[in-house]
Amino acid sequence: MNTVTLLTGGSRSGKSRHALDISAGYGRKIFIATAEPLDDEMRIRISRHKEERGSEYMTVEEPVDLAGALRSLPPGADVAIIDCLTVWIGNLMYRYGNECECFQQVEDFLALLKEPPCDLIIVTNELGMGIIPDNPLSRKFRDLAGNLNMKTAAAAGRVLFLICGIPIIIKDGEKR
Repeated sequence: MNTVTLLTGGSRSGKSRHALDISAGYGRKIFIATAEPLDDEMRIRISRHKEERGSEYMTVEEPVDLAGALRSLPPGADVAIIDCLTVWIGNLMYRYGNECECFQQVEDFLALLKEPPCDLIIVTNELGMGIIPDNPLSRKFRDLAGNLNMKTAAAAGRVLFLICGIPIIIKDGEKR
């Protein structure tokens, strides 16, 4: 049975690096990137991430349909890294608005976590440990991301929280 590992933590806490470390022992590796190169800063970040992971990963760029990307993985994929869920939620809000409590794409993704096509390593940001955002849009983003993180963590067999590049085991066992 394929496994789901969720890596969470603050921005720049070492989550993506740790995802690469975990996947190092696998054969056929896929990297599913949710970020879009909409400005120079993001283009530089994307370029740096591609350079860091090198040519041993097949890259799939999918900013909206994660479930579709997972269903379309090539046969024989051993592991897929999804980086990251919080960028993905931002993409969904940007495209479809912020009025709904959940997006169908999220429900489709969560359903696939019950029987993933290969081992998954999912990266997300923990947004609920700071100050309460001062505007409704930011609060909505925080709430949607937090809800997605809780549901993904419940579906995952393993959850790690990264602080200063150090992984702390939050959950290491069966799904709830």
